[in-house]
Parts: sequence; structure tokens; C-alpha cells
Amino acid sequence: MCGECGYRTAQKVHLSRHMRTHTGEKPYKCDQCDYSAAEKSTLKSHLAKHSGEKPYMCGECGYRAAEKRDLSRHMRTHTGERPYKCDHCDYSAAQKYTLKKHLAKHTGEKPYMCS
Repeated sequence: MCGECGYRTAQKVHLSRHMRTHTGEKPYKCDQCDYSAAEKSTLKSHLAKHSGEKPYMCGECGYRAAEKRDLSRHMRTHTGERPYKCDHCDYSAAQKYTLKKHLAKHTGEKPYMCS
């Protein structure tokens, strides 16, 4: 169990990985730039930016993506799927970020301030 936040897991390796969220440790370093990551899979995704490899392709329009999740997000432009639903009204969005921006209309949140 994590002493910081109470996160629990059955595997010690998962707790070690979780602890990096509190310590900020990023042991996985890119050998081509200053980027570092807390998880090996995140570094692997980053490395695709250097290689330019985009193995995932849309059969509808030819869009190519480095990661499967990016292709899945793109496919919503063709299917019209809007899985992110607002709890306050009938609004729905294709991307989580877009729903987050919409929710500010209900909460009145204005996080950006003129300095």
C-alpha cells in the first residue's frame, strides 16, 4: 500500500511504478534527446516521434498514426461516435478534452488569468 495516497496493489512492481507519481522519478531516458519517462511504455511511444514510424492507418482516408489510441480517436471523425457525455446536459464529445472544456460552462471555471 502507498503511504502517500492509499493506492493498493497485489504486486510490488506495480507499487514501485506508482510511487514514481509521487517522487517524480523518470528512469527511462531517450537516447536521442533530453526526454525521460516514468514508464517504459511511455518512452516507447516517445521514440516513435524520432523514427517517424506510423504503423496504424485509417482505411477510410489514409490517416496514419504512431499509436493505436490515436487512430481510434481519429476514427470517431468517420463514425460520429461521441463517448464522452456531459452529466449536466445532453452534450457529448468525441474527445475527453473537448468535454472538459464544455464542463467549464456549467461550473463557471475560468482557470486562465491575465497577468
